Parts: sequence; structure tokens; C-alpha cells
Amino acid sequence: MDIAARLNLPLAVETATTSPDFHPRPNVNASRLVTDFSIIRNDYHLRIVPKEGPLRQDVNRLVERMYEWRGLNTDQSIVPDLHREQTTIAACKGDRVFGTLTIAVDSGHGLLADTLYRPQIDAAREGGARVCEVTRLAMDTELGTPQALAALFHIGVIVARSVHGMSDVFVEVNPRHAPYYRRMMGYSLAGPNLICPRVGAPAVLLRLSLAHAEQQARQYGGTNNMKRNGLYGLFFSPAEQTEILRHMLTGSVERRAMPRPPAN
Repeated sequence: MDIAARLNLPLAVETATTSPDFHPRPNVNASRLVTDFSIIRNDYHLRIVPKEGPLRQDVNRLVERMYEWRGLNTDQSIVPDLHREQTTIAACKGDRVFGTLTIAVDSGHGLLADTLYRPQIDAAREGGARVCEVTRLAMDTELGTPQALAALFHIGVIVARSVHGMSDVFVEVNPRHAPYYRRMMGYSLAGPNLICPRVGAPAVLLRLSLAHAEQQARQYGGTNNMKRNGLYGLFFSPAEQTEILRHMLTGSVERRAMPRPPAN
């Protein structure tokens, strides 16, 4: 059992005056992330998913169920590519996984998005970008909330930016959903509408500067103001961000809880 769940404590944080220590760490292998990483937020917790085991199976079942619900092909979407440098994060309520996303960083195996958008992603690489992608994003419509979605994305930003030192993240989404991510997180259009063979549905490529995401997280995280700041207003506070990163890399956590600001 993980530390946070065993002690039944809220997310441990530093004092409100603590500055975020978000210095990109290039070439950090995901195996350095502690296997028992877990934080409790409100009535759910977030975990890093091992490559094998019951939690991985639960994540795969969630992805399969939500993809099927949307009429998407699941043959390739739920099988994790263990040869890629990737980190999967799960949101759980009790023993039930209700949300997940995977951060996959560029490596000798490339990105899944290279299948459709290699020219666009190569142009970013040639321009000096260190690229990664969000894959296997799924959220149970019964338990999912904007707060949980924001928490998943923020953990993903921390993994991509502060653990791996990536500069840009790509994501393939259904064109109908692109306006949401552009409005709520500042993604920009990076590739044309095409048919994704993995899920058998239309896709469009979006790109987000992780420096922008990091800056927005520092400025608006913890404010609980989604109307003005999109999902960034539901991100963790700067002090929480610092503690999350420390916990990811060392497993050592100071147990000082910070009360959450009231929702606006």
C-alpha cells in the first residue's frame, strides 16, 4: 500500500511561501519515479501505474470501456507499449479507476503520433523542441470531474516538464474536442484532420508549450478559478507542485497539510 493511502493523509505540501522548484531534468528515466507514488485529493487519489499488475489491468479496462462507448477501436489503444519511455497516471476512487492518461516521451522508438503527423513533429524536433505526447486519455463519465481532469493533466505536466525536461507536448484528439483543449489549456493546432488508424476515427494534432503550461500552473494553480483561467485554475498550488515533484523522485514527504481555498 502506498504511503499516502496507508496514513490516510491529505496531499502533503510545504508552506504557502515556498517557491516551486521546477527545474527541468533532461534524460531522467521513468524508472526513477517511486512506485508507491500516490496523493489524495478531495475524495479520490492519483497514482503512477506500474507496467504490470491489477492497477494496470484496471486502467486498460477503463480505456477499453470508454473507447467502446465512443465507438472507437480498442485493439491497439489499450495495450501499453512497454518499449517506450512512458508514465501512466490513474485517478481512483476507492478501488475504482475512473480516469487515466499516459505521458510518452520521445525516444528511439518515436511517438505514436508520428504515424500520422511525422512531418509536423519532425519540424518541431528540428527546431530544437524536446517532444512528448499524451495518449490513452480516458475519463469515466459517471465519476469524472473537471477537477480530476485538471489533476491528471497537471501530474502529466510535472512528469513531462520537471522529470523529463520536455519542451512541448502533442496530443491527437477528435476534432470536435479540439476547441475545449485550446480554450482550457492553450493548445494550438499543429496538424490537419486525418483518420487515426489506431482507433478508426478522425483526429487532429494539437501542441502545447510546456513552458507555457508551467507558467500558468505557477500563476493560477490552487486558485480554483476555472472561469478565468481554464483548467489551470484547478491545478495544484505552487507549494503542492513542489512537494509532488519531490515525492515522485524521492518518496520523502513532509506532512504539513495546506487548506484549500474556497471555490469561486
